[in-house]
Amino acid sequence: MLAATAVPASLAGCSGSEGAGASSPSSSSAPSVSAPAAEAGSPSASRTPTGPRPLFLGTYTSAEGGGTGVGVAVYDARSGRITGRGTIDGVGDPSYLAVHPDGRTLYAVNERPEGGVTAVRISDRKVLSTRSSGGEAPCHLSVHPGGRWLLSANYGTGSVAVHPIEPSGALGARTDLVVHGSPAPGPGQQGPHAHQIVTSPDGGHVLAVDLGTDTVYTYRLDERRGTLSEVSRARTRPGAGPRHLTFHPGGRYAYLANEVDDTVVVCAYDPDSGRLTPGGPQSTGTGSGTNYPAQLVVTPNGAYAYLANRGHDSLTRYAVEAGGARLRLVDTVPVGGEFPRQIALSPDGGLLFAALQRSSAVSVFRVDPDSGELRRAGEPFASPVAVCALPL
Repeated sequence: MLAATAVPASLAGCSGSEGAGASSPSSSSAPSVSAPAAEAGSPSASRTPTGPRPLFLGTYTSAEGGGTGVGVAVYDARSGRITGRGTIDGVGDPSYLAVHPDGRTLYAVNERPEGGVTAVRISDRKVLSTRSSGGEAPCHLSVHPGGRWLLSANYGTGSVAVHPIEPSGALGARTDLVVHGSPAPGPGQQGPHAHQIVTSPDGGHVLAVDLGTDTVYTYRLDERRGTLSEVSRARTRPGAGPRHLTFHPGGRYAYLANEVDDTVVVCAYDPDSGRLTPGGPQSTGTGSGTNYPAQLVVTPNGAYAYLANRGHDSLTRYAVEAGGARLRLVDTVPVGGEFPRQIALSPDGGLLFAALQRSSAVSVFRVDPDSGELRRAGEPFASPVAVCALPL
């Protein structure tokens, strides 16, 4: 067990009995949505639901063995068993997914050289619109809490974009595009690589994580015009390669997964100024082998955090201490496949889903509410080049 790592004092996340095996798609009807989640991997606390729950799966349609669009499935909230329900065709390379707060519209990036973002009406799987993201290879998107704006990050060209969301859920013409022109790229990088864009829990700021510049940019969103104004920058250590930021439910701390140097960092967050202050790097618990951290998620009660490790092919569990200011490494468990590109918790926090890119599958774990221990819920569910799981 490693020693806890905290932010500076001055700134005062085994086999199961039921299966989650691959069930072939058998129905063209879309699952109902009654408890929307704002973004893949961003759960909100609620009671454990009963009956089948919707699950959407992202993939690379242009990859060998890839899918034909967004996978549609349902899962049992108690057993974790996944059952396929077909595919939403006509969406190219939907590698990351988000849903509107009202639960009626699904959004997907089109991670291609000519990047785009697509809106799909969930009830009948109709593609409502596809708009240019303004850059290459968009890899992340999120819906602003007000439900009027879609935010997206272009990895290939290091930019972030804003699109208006119409009353129907369709996307309007892009209202802003911000390129991360400075600081200079970090060691081994040829340019900026925006990897994530997310709104802070208080709704006051938008934060963009850029792997290429080793920087997290904080913006204010003009909710009338749909434009971004930079207010702060947080630099990681050179060569860290920050990939994904996850907030603690308390809203005062966030956790940063660094892809290049295989570390995580606890960051203090000031809701008034939007300033993010990173602490020291912390081990992922994966040893000396090659590993690329992908994403952190935090349980709805804020007690545990989990990290997806690509290379080590595991999930690291951290106990969250001091009101969110410390992460204490507890253990790692095998993820059940290769290259977990993305993980997500069910809205009640009772299940963890891991999208296994190189295994073309999704593994499911039960989360112990007291200890945070992860236990496998049967065999992984087969899904072509699975790179995103969005449980609702």
